[in-house]
Amino acid sequence: MTYRVCFVCTGNICRSPMAESLFRARIEEAGLDDRVEVDSAGTGGWHEGDGADPRTVAVLEENGYGSDHVARQFQSSWFSRLDLVIALDSGHLKALRRLAPTPEDAAKVRLLRSYDPAADGDLDVPDPYYGGMDGFEECLEMVEAASLGLLAAVREKVEGRAA
Repeated sequence: MTYRVCFVCTGNICRSPMAESLFRARIEEAGLDDRVEVDSAGTGGWHEGDGADPRTVAVLEENGYGSDHVARQFQSSWFSRLDLVIALDSGHLKALRRLAPTPEDAAKVRLLRSYDPAADGDLDVPDPYYGGMDGFEECLEMVEAASLGLLAAVREKVEGRAA
C-alpha cells in the first residue's frame, strides 16, 4: 500500500514544489520510492497550471534536485487518499485544517519544520516570493533541515504498515 505525502504552500510555485522535489530525492535515496508518493499543491489557485518560480528551479538545480512541476490547488477531497499533509507555515496549517472533512483528516496536517529538531519557536518557512535569491536559498536550507526528521517519521509509518 502506498503512503502519500502532499506539501502545501500558498500558490504552489515556491516552497511546496521545493519541498516536494527535495523530499522525493530523500525517498529515492532511502529506497522507499516504490512505497511513498510525494506531491504538492497550493491553498489558492492563482498559479494553477504554471511551472515553479524560476528562482525555485534555479535553487533546486544548483543543489542537484529535479524541478519538473505544474502548480495546482489543494482540494478537500484529497484528504481521503492522503496519509500526511505538510503545511509550510501556520497560515497553511489553519487553512488546511479548516478544509479537512473530518477530525481524522485534520490530524493529518502537520507543519514541515515540526520535523526539524533544531527549529525553535517559529516553525514557519517564510515565503520567498517577494524577495531575492537569498530567501529561496534560506527556504531550501529549512526544507533540508526538516527532511531527515520527516523521512524518519514516514519510514516508521511505511515499515509499520509492512509488518
